[in-house]
Amino acid sequence: MTMDEIIGFAGGLDGVLTLRPAPGDGTPELAWGDAFFYYSPDGVVPTATQPFATIVTKNYPGDETSRLERPGAFRVNVAAGREAFTRWTGHAPRETAAAGDGDRAGAASGGGDADDTVIAHPVYGPQGWLAVVNPGPRTGEAVRELLTAAHRLARARYERRAETG
Repeated sequence: MTMDEIIGFAGGLDGVLTLRPAPGDGTPELAWGDAFFYYSPDGVVPTATQPFATIVTKNYPGDETSRLERPGAFRVNVAAGREAFTRWTGHAPRETAAAGDGDRAGAASGGGDADDTVIAHPVYGPQGWLAVVNPGPRTGEAVRELLTAAHRLARARYERRAETG
């Protein structure tokens, strides 16, 4: 999967606002080239909501384990929720994976630089985020499923806030 394919898929989901920071738009230089996906049916960037998924194209401070300094490397990060996280990693988000945990449903629970493998996000795993470095043939369908699940959860949070606000 290419970054553009993922952006097209996620951006095609109902009510998604895709942000692609670039020079001259007022965003921090560190974010240039990355992509952020919000559930925002009104098209306004939410001020109190995190994106439900991101694509990063470089290492961020404190998040270097995916080795995104490699040419062409990128990582898809998805807030797919506790259920999906547990299914893919074999443990709850705030639990530490046991040493030697093997692949579960084709996914590893660690190894932040494993290409084309669903992993716990190297930094935000405890919050239920999953990630895929350089998604390819093994994870293409999983990435689409995870993005769809994260979108559904983000939409439900938005609707709950709208009902109570």
